[in-house]
Amino acid sequence: MSEPGKNGLTYSDAGVDIDAGNLMVEKIKPHVRSTRRPGADGEIGGFGGLFDLKAAGFTDPVLVAANDGVGTKLKIAIEADRHDTVGIDLVAMCVNDLVVQGAEPLFFLDYFATGKLDPDQGAAIVAGIASGCREAGCALIGGETAEMPGMYSDGDYDLAGFAVGAAERGQLLPAGDLAEGDVILGLASSGVHSNGYSLVRRIVALSGLAWDAPAPFGDGTLAERLMTPTRIYVKPLLKAIRETGAVKALAHITGGGFPENIPRVLPNHLAAEIDLAAVPVPAVFSWLSATGNVEAKEMLRTFNCGVGMIAVVAAEDAARVGEILTAEGETVFTLGRMVARQEGAPGTLYSGTLTL
Repeated sequence: MSEPGKNGLTYSDAGVDIDAGNLMVEKIKPHVRSTRRPGADGEIGGFGGLFDLKAAGFTDPVLVAANDGVGTKLKIAIEADRHDTVGIDLVAMCVNDLVVQGAEPLFFLDYFATGKLDPDQGAAIVAGIASGCREAGCALIGGETAEMPGMYSDGDYDLAGFAVGAAERGQLLPAGDLAEGDVILGLASSGVHSNGYSLVRRIVALSGLAWDAPAPFGDGTLAERLMTPTRIYVKPLLKAIRETGAVKALAHITGGGFPENIPRVLPNHLAAEIDLAAVPVPAVFSWLSATGNVEAKEMLRTFNCGVGMIAVVAAEDAARVGEILTAEGETVFTLGRMVARQEGAPGTLYSGTLTL
């Protein structure tokens, strides 16, 4: 009789390396610990992460949840072998969606799936996730690493993120007092963020440039510039919300750009009138538009075009809110105003011309 397992198949023979998974867990523990905050101080490795709302300082909270991914920006990370910042993107895309509802991000969980687990690659990704969590003030309390041979091609992986935040009851956004004449403030983006990368990659292919070629629109390589992580607006916006009480609505400018995202936070009787000439368009968008012959209208419904977030405030509060955001490191500009919406009209109207 043969020894158990000597001639039989193992999980490793099927392409799943349990030891590699355990090694990755050990590698990421310091990164996870670095995200501890009031309400979360446990270790990863249990069957679920714990969070204490009372310890976080809430008395009568409403929970707000969001999830997202990084999209095909991951293909650039894989092809350029740069994995240290996509975790920041993952967190940003989730926590920015929480703060626009007036919620403070509390904790985050990630899902990392790959065909063949590379513990060093996985640890680099989680290091980026931890960096994003620290910037957003939320704890990384758990996640899932899935090694699935046959589901992903060699080197490919996917990420998904899940964030939960809270706001005291009655303090959620948007507020109910949005009105004609309210000012729309724009907060500058850090670049393309994490939307539109299927078009970005198509344009790069048309250009014939390699990922390690000098970027035509700034310092560094093409991959470095296009991998610039999504800006996390959480702490400056929470400060402005809490110190002024004047922020009426916020909108995260993601896929769909101005026309899709701004109306999501507006009542049916109001529209956002955007002065396109006020948008400080980064050079990357000008290059994408010119190289791909992409019209301004398509740019506006695909990319953020330089505006990662908008805030709506009463005209008399615009300067005060802008000063706080600027002091917290944001680039703030007056983007437009709220106007009456005619029946059947879109929720976003434009004046001026986008400077591409």
